[in-house]
Amino acid sequence: MSDPDIPTANPRTLRHMAIIGGALAVIILTGGTLSRLIDGRALKTHTAATAIPSVILVQARGAEAERLTLPGQLEPYAQAPVYARTSGYLRRWYADIGSKVSAGQVLADIETPEVDQQLAGAKAALKTATAERDLARATAERWALLLRDNAVSRQEADERAGAFAAREAMRQEAQAEVSRLQAISGFKRVVAPFDGVVTSRGTDIGALVGTSGGSPLFVVSDTARLRLMVQVPQPYLATIKAGSRVEFTVPEKPGESFTGTVSRQADALAPQSGAMQTEILVDNRDGSLKAGSFAQVRLEVTDDSLTNLRVPSSALLFRKEGTALAIVGPDNHVTIRAVRLGRDYGTEVEILSGISSSDRIIDSPSDAIAEGQPVKPVTPPKSKDTR
Repeated sequence: MSDPDIPTANPRTLRHMAIIGGALAVIILTGGTLSRLIDGRALKTHTAATAIPSVILVQARGAEAERLTLPGQLEPYAQAPVYARTSGYLRRWYADIGSKVSAGQVLADIETPEVDQQLAGAKAALKTATAERDLARATAERWALLLRDNAVSRQEADERAGAFAAREAMRQEAQAEVSRLQAISGFKRVVAPFDGVVTSRGTDIGALVGTSGGSPLFVVSDTARLRLMVQVPQPYLATIKAGSRVEFTVPEKPGESFTGTVSRQADALAPQSGAMQTEILVDNRDGSLKAGSFAQVRLEVTDDSLTNLRVPSSALLFRKEGTALAIVGPDNHVTIRAVRLGRDYGTEVEILSGISSSDRIIDSPSDAIAEGQPVKPVTPPKSKDTR
Protein backbone atom coordinates (compact mmCIF):
# COMPACT_ATOMS: atom_id res chain seq x y z
CA MET A 1 0.00 0.00 0.00
CA SER A 2 1.51 3.38 -1.05
CA ASP A 3 2.05 6.44 1.08
CA PRO A 4 -0.50 9.07 0.00
CA ASP A 5 2.01 11.90 1.04
CA ILE A 6 4.83 10.78 -1.44
CA PRO A 7 4.25 12.33 -4.93
CA THR A 8 4.50 10.09 -7.93
CA ALA A 9 6.28 11.15 -11.22
CA ASN A 10 4.23 11.69 -14.30
CA PRO A 11 5.27 9.16 -16.94
CA ARG A 12 5.07 11.79 -19.66
CA THR A 13 7.44 14.05 -17.74
CA LEU A 14 9.93 11.24 -17.33
CA ARG A 15 9.94 10.59 -21.08
CA HIS A 16 10.54 14.24 -21.84
CA MET A 17 13.44 14.34 -19.42
CA ALA A 18 14.97 11.24 -20.95
CA ILE A 19 14.71 12.69 -24.44
CA ILE A 20 16.31 15.95 -23.33
CA GLY A 21 19.12 14.12 -21.57
CA GLY A 22 19.85 12.00 -24.64
CA ALA A 23 19.89 15.07 -26.86
CA LEU A 24 22.31 16.75 -24.51
CA ALA A 25 24.57 13.70 -24.56
CA VAL A 26 24.53 13.61 -28.37
CA ILE A 27 25.33 17.30 -28.55
CA ILE A 28 28.23 16.92 -26.10
CA LEU A 29 29.64 13.92 -27.98
CA THR A 30 29.30 15.68 -31.34
CA GLY A 31 30.95 18.84 -30.02
CA GLY A 32 33.89 16.89 -28.64
CA THR A 33 34.34 15.03 -31.91
CA LEU A 34 34.26 18.26 -33.95
CA SER A 35 36.69 19.92 -31.57
CA ARG A 36 39.15 17.05 -31.95
CA LEU A 37 38.79 17.18 -35.74
CA ILE A 38 39.40 20.94 -35.81
CA ASP A 39 42.40 20.62 -33.49
CA GLY A 40 43.80 17.82 -35.64
CA ARG A 41 43.50 19.86 -38.81
CA ALA A 42 45.08 22.89 -37.12
CA LEU A 43 47.95 20.68 -35.94
CA LYS A 44 48.47 19.33 -39.44
CA THR A 45 48.42 22.86 -40.87
CA HIS A 46 50.89 24.08 -38.25
CA THR A 47 53.15 21.06 -38.80
CA ALA A 48 53.10 21.61 -42.56
CA ALA A 49 53.82 25.29 -42.17
CA THR A 50 56.67 24.53 -39.76
CA ALA A 51 58.20 22.04 -42.21
CA ILE A 52 58.61 24.78 -44.90
CA PRO A 53 62.05 26.32 -44.38
CA SER A 54 62.44 30.08 -44.02
CA VAL A 55 64.95 31.66 -46.36
CA ILE A 56 66.52 35.10 -46.76
CA LEU A 57 66.35 36.45 -50.30
CA VAL A 58 68.82 38.70 -52.08
CA GLN A 59 68.82 40.16 -55.56
CA ALA A 60 71.76 40.37 -57.91
CA ARG A 61 72.99 43.89 -58.29
CA GLY A 62 74.83 45.58 -61.08
CA ALA A 63 78.43 46.41 -60.32
CA GLU A 64 78.62 50.11 -59.61
CA ALA A 65 81.58 52.26 -60.47
CA GLU A 66 83.42 51.76 -57.21
CA ARG A 67 86.33 53.43 -55.50
CA LEU A 68 89.22 51.32 -54.36
CA THR A 69 91.05 52.82 -51.37
CA LEU A 70 94.73 51.91 -51.13
CA PRO A 71 97.72 53.19 -49.15
CA GLY A 72 100.39 55.06 -51.06
CA GLN A 73 103.45 57.23 -50.52
CA LEU A 74 104.47 60.51 -52.12
CA GLU A 75 107.99 60.64 -53.56
CA PRO A 76 109.90 63.46 -55.28
CA TYR A 77 109.73 63.48 -59.06
CA ALA A 78 113.53 63.57 -59.04
CA GLN A 79 115.99 63.20 -56.18
CA ALA A 80 119.78 63.42 -56.33
CA PRO A 81 122.36 62.97 -53.57
CA VAL A 82 125.18 65.49 -54.11
CA TYR A 83 128.67 64.15 -53.30
CA ALA A 84 132.08 65.85 -53.24
CA ARG A 85 134.04 65.34 -56.47
CA THR A 86 137.31 66.51 -54.94
CA SER A 87 139.11 66.12 -51.63
CA GLY A 88 139.52 68.89 -49.10
CA TYR A 89 137.77 70.76 -46.31
CA LEU A 90 134.35 72.35 -46.48
CA ARG A 91 134.96 76.10 -46.39
CA ARG A 92 131.34 77.27 -46.44
CA TRP A 93 127.84 76.11 -47.25
CA TYR A 94 125.14 78.35 -48.72
CA ALA A 95 121.95 76.22 -48.61
CA ASP A 96 120.35 74.36 -45.75
CA ILE A 97 117.41 71.97 -45.53
CA GLY A 98 114.25 73.50 -46.94
CA SER A 99 116.14 75.96 -49.15
CA LYS A 100 114.83 76.31 -52.70
CA VAL A 101 117.65 76.12 -55.22
CA SER A 102 118.06 76.48 -58.97
CA ALA A 103 120.09 74.34 -61.35
CA GLY A 104 123.78 75.35 -61.12
CA GLN A 105 123.36 77.30 -57.89
CA VAL A 106 126.36 77.01 -55.56
CA LEU A 107 125.57 74.96 -52.48
CA ALA A 108 129.03 74.93 -50.85
CA ASP A 109 132.73 75.74 -51.35
CA ILE A 110 135.54 73.27 -50.64
CA GLU A 111 139.13 74.19 -49.86
CA THR A 112 141.50 71.88 -51.75
CA PRO A 113 145.13 72.75 -50.84
CA GLU A 114 146.51 69.47 -52.13
CA VAL A 115 144.73 69.79 -55.47
CA ASP A 116 145.90 73.38 -55.76
CA GLN A 117 149.52 72.30 -55.26
CA GLN A 118 149.14 69.49 -57.77
CA LEU A 119 147.69 71.92 -60.28
CA ALA A 120 150.58 74.35 -59.76
CA GLY A 121 153.09 71.53 -60.28
CA ALA A 122 151.28 70.36 -63.39
CA LYS A 123 151.32 73.85 -64.87
CA ALA A 124 155.09 74.06 -64.23
CA ALA A 125 155.60 70.69 -65.87
CA LEU A 126 153.56 71.90 -68.84
CA LYS A 127 155.83 74.92 -69.22
CA THR A 128 158.91 72.68 -69.09
CA ALA A 129 157.42 70.32 -71.67
CA THR A 130 156.51 73.27 -73.88
CA ALA A 131 160.06 74.66 -73.72
CA GLU A 132 161.59 71.27 -74.51
CA ARG A 133 159.13 70.81 -77.37
CA ASP A 134 160.03 74.22 -78.83
CA LEU A 135 163.76 73.44 -78.63
CA ALA A 136 163.24 70.05 -80.26
CA ARG A 137 161.21 71.67 -83.05
CA ALA A 138 163.89 74.28 -83.76
CA THR A 139 166.60 71.61 -83.77
CA ALA A 140 164.59 69.43 -86.16
CA GLU A 141 164.06 72.37 -88.52
CA ARG A 142 167.80 73.24 -88.60
CA TRP A 143 168.78 69.64 -89.30
CA ALA A 144 166.23 69.53 -92.10
CA LEU A 145 167.99 72.51 -93.76
CA LEU A 146 171.38 70.87 -93.32
CA LEU A 147 170.03 67.71 -94.90
CA ARG A 148 169.06 69.63 -98.05
CA ASP A 149 172.72 70.75 -98.35
CA ASN A 150 173.91 67.18 -97.68
CA ALA A 151 175.74 68.50 -94.60
CA VAL A 152 174.30 65.77 -92.37
CA SER A 153 173.07 62.26 -92.92
CA ARG A 154 169.41 61.31 -93.30
CA GLN A 155 169.68 59.25 -90.10
CA GLU A 156 170.72 62.21 -88.00
CA ALA A 157 167.93 64.38 -89.43
CA ASP A 158 165.35 61.70 -88.71
CA GLU A 159 166.59 61.37 -85.13
CA ARG A 160 166.04 65.11 -84.57
CA ALA A 161 162.56 64.93 -86.13
CA GLY A 162 161.69 61.93 -83.88
CA ALA A 163 162.90 63.82 -80.81
CA PHE A 164 160.61 66.71 -81.72
CA ALA A 165 157.59 64.37 -82.07
CA ALA A 166 158.35 62.78 -78.67
CA ARG A 167 158.62 66.19 -77.00
CA GLU A 168 155.29 67.21 -78.56
CA ALA A 169 153.64 64.08 -77.11
CA MET A 170 155.14 64.80 -73.69
CA ARG A 171 153.77 68.33 -73.84
CA GLN A 172 150.28 67.04 -74.70
CA GLU A 173 150.49 64.65 -71.76
CA ALA A 174 151.38 67.55 -69.46
CA GLN A 175 148.52 69.59 -70.91
CA ALA A 176 146.06 66.74 -70.22
CA GLU A 177 147.23 66.56 -66.60
CA VAL A 178 146.68 70.30 -66.19
CA SER A 179 143.19 69.99 -67.69
CA ARG A 180 142.36 67.11 -65.36
CA LEU A 181 143.45 69.00 -62.25
CA GLN A 182 141.63 72.12 -63.41
CA ALA A 183 138.44 70.07 -63.73
CA ILE A 184 138.95 68.66 -60.24
CA SER A 185 139.61 72.14 -58.94
CA GLY A 186 136.35 73.24 -60.52
CA PHE A 187 134.54 70.81 -58.24
CA LYS A 188 135.51 73.02 -55.32
CA ARG A 189 132.15 74.63 -55.98
CA VAL A 190 129.34 72.20 -55.18
CA VAL A 191 126.28 73.07 -57.30
CA ALA A 192 122.65 71.95 -57.48
CA PRO A 193 121.93 69.49 -60.32
CA PHE A 194 118.40 70.84 -61.02
CA ASP A 195 115.71 73.14 -59.68
CA GLY A 196 114.35 71.85 -56.39
CA VAL A 197 114.64 72.01 -52.65
CA VAL A 198 117.42 70.85 -50.32
CA THR A 199 115.95 68.02 -48.27
CA SER A 200 119.14 66.97 -46.49
CA ARG A 201 122.49 68.46 -45.50
CA GLY A 202 125.13 66.01 -44.31
CA THR A 203 128.17 68.19 -43.75
CA ASP A 204 129.33 71.33 -41.96
CA ILE A 205 132.08 73.91 -42.08
CA GLY A 206 135.55 72.42 -41.61
CA ALA A 207 134.45 68.85 -42.34
CA LEU A 208 136.87 66.69 -44.32
CA VAL A 209 135.26 65.62 -47.59
CA GLY A 210 136.51 63.39 -50.36
CA THR A 211 135.68 61.17 -53.28
CA SER A 212 135.77 57.88 -51.39
CA GLY A 213 132.00 57.77 -50.94
CA GLY A 214 130.24 58.05 -47.61
CA SER A 215 127.28 60.27 -46.93
CA PRO A 216 126.25 62.88 -49.49
CA LEU A 217 126.88 66.54 -48.74
CA PHE A 218 123.33 67.46 -49.78
CA VAL A 219 120.21 65.83 -51.16
CA VAL A 220 118.26 67.90 -53.67
CA SER A 221 114.68 66.93 -54.54
CA ASP A 222 112.37 68.17 -57.25
CA THR A 223 109.08 68.54 -55.36
CA ALA A 224 107.24 70.71 -57.90
CA ARG A 225 105.93 67.38 -59.13
CA LEU A 226 105.50 64.30 -56.99
CA ARG A 227 105.18 60.62 -57.75
CA LEU A 228 102.48 58.87 -55.74
CA MET A 229 103.45 55.19 -55.61
CA VAL A 230 100.63 52.68 -55.03
CA GLN A 231 100.50 48.88 -55.03
CA VAL A 232 97.35 47.86 -56.96
CA PRO A 233 96.03 44.32 -56.23
CA GLN A 234 95.95 41.88 -59.12
CA PRO A 235 92.12 41.65 -59.47
CA TYR A 236 91.94 45.39 -60.22
CA LEU A 237 94.84 45.72 -62.66
CA ALA A 238 92.66 45.66 -65.77
CA THR A 239 90.48 48.45 -64.37
CA ILE A 240 93.31 50.95 -63.77
CA LYS A 241 94.43 52.66 -66.97
CA ALA A 242 97.00 55.35 -67.74
CA GLY A 243 95.40 58.76 -67.74
CA SER A 244 92.81 57.91 -65.07
CA ARG A 245 92.11 60.65 -62.55
CA VAL A 246 92.79 59.74 -58.94
CA GLU A 247 91.80 61.36 -55.66
CA PHE A 248 93.80 61.02 -52.47
CA THR A 249 94.10 62.47 -48.99
CA VAL A 250 97.00 62.96 -46.61
CA PRO A 251 96.83 62.80 -42.79
CA GLU A 252 98.34 66.24 -42.21
CA LYS A 253 95.52 67.93 -44.17
CA PRO A 254 92.25 66.41 -42.91
CA GLY A 255 89.19 67.32 -44.94
CA GLU A 256 91.22 68.22 -48.06
CA SER A 257 91.31 66.12 -51.19
CA PHE A 258 93.99 66.17 -53.89
CA THR A 259 94.07 64.82 -57.43
CA GLY A 260 96.61 63.09 -59.64
CA THR A 261 96.84 61.21 -62.91
CA VAL A 262 97.92 57.60 -63.41
CA SER A 263 101.12 57.90 -65.46
CA ARG A 264 102.61 54.41 -65.66
CA GLN A 265 102.64 50.88 -64.22
CA ALA A 266 105.47 48.46 -63.53
CA ASP A 267 103.96 45.81 -65.85
CA ALA A 268 105.04 43.10 -63.40
CA LEU A 269 103.63 41.81 -60.13
CA ALA A 270 105.57 41.87 -56.91
CA PRO A 271 106.05 38.21 -55.90
CA GLN A 272 105.51 38.93 -52.20
CA SER A 273 102.21 40.84 -52.47
CA GLY A 274 100.84 39.90 -55.88
CA ALA A 275 100.29 43.61 -56.57
CA MET A 276 101.63 45.91 -59.28
CA GLN A 277 103.39 49.17 -58.55
CA THR A 278 101.50 52.07 -60.10
CA GLU A 279 102.78 55.62 -60.41
CA ILE A 280 100.46 58.62 -60.11
CA LEU A 281 101.78 62.02 -61.15
CA VAL A 282 100.81 64.91 -58.85
CA ASP A 283 101.22 68.63 -59.57
CA ASN A 284 102.74 70.24 -56.45
CA ARG A 285 103.90 73.63 -57.68
CA ASP A 286 102.17 75.29 -54.74
CA GLY A 287 104.18 73.14 -52.31
CA SER A 288 101.12 72.04 -50.35
CA LEU A 289 102.22 68.39 -50.32
CA LYS A 290 105.40 67.02 -48.77
CA ALA A 291 107.56 64.30 -50.24
CA GLY A 292 107.58 61.19 -48.10
CA SER A 293 104.01 61.66 -46.89
CA PHE A 294 101.68 58.68 -46.71
CA ALA A 295 98.38 58.97 -48.56
CA GLN A 296 95.04 57.22 -48.86
CA VAL A 297 94.39 56.78 -52.57
CA ARG A 298 90.88 56.36 -53.98
CA LEU A 299 91.10 54.79 -57.40
CA GLU A 300 88.04 55.01 -59.66
CA VAL A 301 87.51 51.42 -60.88
CA THR A 302 86.26 51.45 -64.47
CA ASP A 303 85.79 48.24 -66.39
CA ASP A 304 83.55 46.60 -68.99
CA SER A 305 82.63 44.04 -66.33
CA LEU A 306 80.51 46.69 -64.59
CA THR A 307 77.59 45.55 -66.78
CA ASN A 308 77.71 42.07 -65.18
CA LEU A 309 75.67 41.20 -62.10
CA ARG A 310 77.12 40.33 -58.70
CA VAL A 311 75.73 38.16 -55.92
CA PRO A 312 76.99 37.44 -52.39
CA SER A 313 79.55 34.66 -52.29
CA SER A 314 77.42 32.99 -49.59
CA ALA A 315 74.60 32.42 -52.12
CA LEU A 316 76.59 29.98 -54.26
CA LEU A 317 75.79 26.25 -54.36
CA PHE A 318 78.67 23.97 -55.27
CA ARG A 319 77.43 20.65 -56.62
CA LYS A 320 78.78 17.94 -58.84
CA GLU A 321 76.81 19.40 -61.76
CA GLY A 322 78.60 22.70 -61.27
CA THR A 323 78.07 26.02 -59.54
CA ALA A 324 74.43 27.08 -59.15
CA LEU A 325 72.06 29.46 -57.38
CA ALA A 326 68.76 28.71 -55.69
CA ILE A 327 66.09 30.95 -57.26
CA VAL A 328 62.65 31.44 -55.64
CA GLY A 329 59.76 31.75 -58.10
CA PRO A 330 56.49 33.69 -57.70
CA ASP A 331 54.90 30.61 -56.07
CA ASN A 332 57.72 30.48 -53.48
CA HIS A 333 59.13 27.24 -54.91
CA VAL A 334 62.82 26.73 -55.54
CA THR A 335 64.52 26.48 -58.94
CA ILE A 336 68.15 25.38 -59.04
CA ARG A 337 69.86 27.32 -61.82
CA ALA A 338 73.41 26.80 -63.10
CA VAL A 339 75.52 29.95 -63.45
CA ARG A 340 78.89 30.90 -64.91
CA LEU A 341 81.23 32.74 -62.56
CA GLY A 342 83.42 35.72 -63.33
CA ARG A 343 85.77 37.54 -60.98
CA ASP A 344 85.85 36.90 -57.26
CA TYR A 345 85.63 40.16 -55.27
CA GLY A 346 85.76 38.50 -51.85
CA THR A 347 82.30 39.01 -50.37
CA GLU A 348 80.76 39.14 -53.86
CA VAL A 349 81.15 37.10 -57.03
CA GLU A 350 80.58 38.27 -60.57
CA ILE A 351 77.98 36.24 -62.51
CA LEU A 352 78.59 36.14 -66.25
CA SER A 353 75.40 34.26 -67.20
CA GLY A 354 72.45 32.35 -65.73
CA ILE A 355 70.47 35.01 -63.82
CA SER A 356 68.71 38.33 -64.28
CA SER A 357 68.47 41.34 -62.00
CA SER A 358 64.85 40.49 -61.10
CA ASP A 359 65.60 36.98 -59.81
CA ARG A 360 65.03 36.35 -56.10
CA ILE A 361 68.10 34.45 -54.88
CA ILE A 362 68.39 32.52 -51.62
CA ASP A 363 71.29 33.68 -49.48
CA SER A 364 73.18 30.93 -47.61
CA PRO A 365 71.02 28.09 -48.96
CA SER A 366 71.09 24.65 -47.33
CA ASP A 367 73.14 22.04 -49.14
CA ALA A 368 70.05 19.81 -49.10
CA ILE A 369 67.80 22.31 -50.86
CA ALA A 370 66.08 20.70 -53.85
CA GLU A 371 64.35 21.66 -57.08
CA GLY A 372 60.68 22.52 -56.52
CA GLN A 373 60.98 22.70 -52.74
CA PRO A 374 58.60 25.23 -51.13
CA VAL A 375 60.19 27.93 -49.01
CA LYS A 376 59.04 30.86 -46.94
CA PRO A 377 60.86 34.14 -47.67
CA VAL A 378 61.60 36.31 -44.65
CA THR A 379 62.86 39.84 -44.33
CA PRO A 380 66.64 39.86 -43.83
CA PRO A 381 67.99 41.53 -40.71
CA LYS A 382 69.19 45.08 -41.25
CA SER A 383 72.93 45.53 -41.12
CA LYS A 384 75.12 48.56 -41.47
CA ASP A 385 76.70 48.80 -44.91
CA THR A 386 80.43 48.53 -44.55
CA ARG A 387 81.28 49.08 -48.16
